[in-house]
Amino acid sequence: MADSESKKPRTFIHEIIDEDLKSGRFDRVHTRFPPEPNGYLHIGHAKAIVLNFGLAEEYGGKCNLRFDDTNPLTEDPHYVESIRRDVRWLGYDWEDREFYASDYFEQLYEWAVQLIKAGKAYVDDLSAEEIRRYRGTLTEPGKESPYRNRSVEENLDLFERMRKGEFPDGSKVLRAKIDMASPNLNLRDPVMYRIIHAEHHRTGNKWCIYPTYDWAHGQSDSIEGITHSICTLEFEDHRPLYDWFLDALGVHHPRQIEFARLELTYTVLSKRKLRRLVEEGYVRGWDDPRMPTLSGLRRRGYTPEAIRDFCERIGVAKSNSVVDIALLEHCVRQDLNKRAPRKMAVLRPLRVVIENYPDDQVEYMDCINNPEDLSQGTRKVPFSKVLYIERDDFREDPPKKFYRLAPGREVRLRYAYFIKCVDVVKDPGTGEVVELRCTYDPATRGGDAPDGRKVKATLHWVSAAHALEAEVRLYDHLFTKPDPNEVEEGQDFTANINPDSLQVVTAYVEPSLAEAKPGERFQFERLGYFVVDPDSTDDKLVFNRTVTLKDTWAKLQKAGKVN
Repeated sequence: MADSESKKPRTFIHEIIDEDLKSGRFDRVHTRFPPEPNGYLHIGHAKAIVLNFGLAEEYGGKCNLRFDDTNPLTEDPHYVESIRRDVRWLGYDWEDREFYASDYFEQLYEWAVQLIKAGKAYVDDLSAEEIRRYRGTLTEPGKESPYRNRSVEENLDLFERMRKGEFPDGSKVLRAKIDMASPNLNLRDPVMYRIIHAEHHRTGNKWCIYPTYDWAHGQSDSIEGITHSICTLEFEDHRPLYDWFLDALGVHHPRQIEFARLELTYTVLSKRKLRRLVEEGYVRGWDDPRMPTLSGLRRRGYTPEAIRDFCERIGVAKSNSVVDIALLEHCVRQDLNKRAPRKMAVLRPLRVVIENYPDDQVEYMDCINNPEDLSQGTRKVPFSKVLYIERDDFREDPPKKFYRLAPGREVRLRYAYFIKCVDVVKDPGTGEVVELRCTYDPATRGGDAPDGRKVKATLHWVSAAHALEAEVRLYDHLFTKPDPNEVEEGQDFTANINPDSLQVVTAYVEPSLAEAKPGERFQFERLGYFVVDPDSTDDKLVFNRTVTLKDTWAKLQKAGKVN
C-alpha cells in the first residue's frame, strides 16, 4: 500500500485503490497508459502519464505502455516512436511492458466468436448511417436491426467470411446484442468489428476486420492483468459497456476509474484540431513551440520536471474545469530559475558609444552565472567602448515612472559602470534614434558610486565588437481568446489564431553562448528564459523564448486570487 507519509496529495483515486487493497479485491496495483498512435502526445496526455505511472510507483506496482492501435487508417510507426520518446522524456520507464492492442487481435476475434455462439453478438448489414438512425436518441429508444435475430450459424459463417475479406468496406459490421432501449446509448448494440481493407503498421495485411476501441480497450486491460483502468470522464458512460463485455466473457475484470481531463486556457487539446493546425499550415509541425504537444513544449524549452510539477499541482478531480495556462508557465519559471545559467542578450539593439572610454580598451567583467545557485560560478563578459542595449530601455521623452535611460539621465550597466546619456543621434530621413552618446564613471565598476549617488535602473548590455548575432523566436499564445472555441456563428476555432504568436528578431548575445548546444536553456537577463533550437548550426545560433520573466500566476498568488 502507498506510504501514508507520502508528500503527494491524496485523491479520490487513492481512496478507491486503498479500499480495493483493503477488501482484497486486488492484491496489487497495475495501471497502464494506452495512447492511440495517431498523433503526438500533448500536455493533457502528460497528466495521464504522470497519474498512471505515479500511482504504480506509489503503490509499488507496475504500469504498462500500450498502444491502442485498432485503426490502420490513422496510425503510423512515426507516432509510436514519438510517444515512446515523450514518455521517456517525462522520466518514466515501462521496462519490458510495451504492448499493442494488435498483439491481441487473435484473442479478440476468438472472444467475438464466443459471444456469437452465446447469442450475444450478430453480423449486421445496416450502413453506418442506418445504424445511427436506428440507434434512437436520449429521449427515444432505438429500433432493432432487421438482421438482429440471425441464427448463430449464419452469424458465425458471415463473421468468418468477413475475416477472409469476402465483403467490401462498410457492408457489414459485428455488433453486440445488448439492449436497443437502454437509456445508455453505448449499450444499444454497439459495433465491435468493422471491415477495413487497409494495411496495419504491425500486422500488415493479415486482417481486414478491425476491432473498435470500445471492444478492444477493456479486453486488452483484462489480458494484461490491469487492476485499475484510469480513464478520463468522457469514458464514464462507456464503463457499463466495458463491464458488460468482461462479464459476458467471464474474464479478469479491472476497475475503471474516471477523472477530469485537462483543459487549458488559450489552448486546444483535441487531436483532430491539433492535426488541422499542422496540416493547414497554422504551425510548422507537431513540434512547433506554440503547440501544446510534449515535443512542442520540449522544443520551446519546457523541462520534464516543470511539467510533472504542473500535473501534481492541478491534481485529479471528478468534475471538468479549465486550468489557467499561467500556472504551467509559472511551473517552468520556478524550475528554470533554479537551474538556468544567466546570460546577457539584446533582442532589439540600440547602439551606445561611450565617448570617454578608451577606443581600444576591453575589460572582462565578472558576471554571476546563477544567483539562485552560486555553485554555478562566474564567467567573464567583455566590455568595450561600443555597446548594444535594448531599444525599449531608452526614451527621448520619458513618461512618468520610466527610470531607464533618457537624455541627461544616469543608469547602471549590469556588472559594469554607471553611464549617462549626453547626446542622441537620429536618422536624418526618418527621425529614428539610431545611436546614443554616453559617458561613464570609471569609479563605479561593479558597484555603487563612491560619492553615494544613486541610480534607479540597471540595464543589461553586450559589447558590439564581441557579441554574436542570433535569430531569436519570440512565441506567444497561439490563440487570442482564453477559450479558442468561443467563436461567432459560421466560424471555427481557427478564427481565434493569434497572428502575432511568433515574432522573429535578429539579436545580439554575449560571446559565451558560442558553444551553446540545442536543448540548452538560459535566462537572458531581464528578458526571460530561452532555449537553443535544433535549427541552430555552427554558423547560426537560433533561440526560442520559453517564457517571459513576468509571472502572472505568482502575482495572482500574492494577491490571494489563486491557491
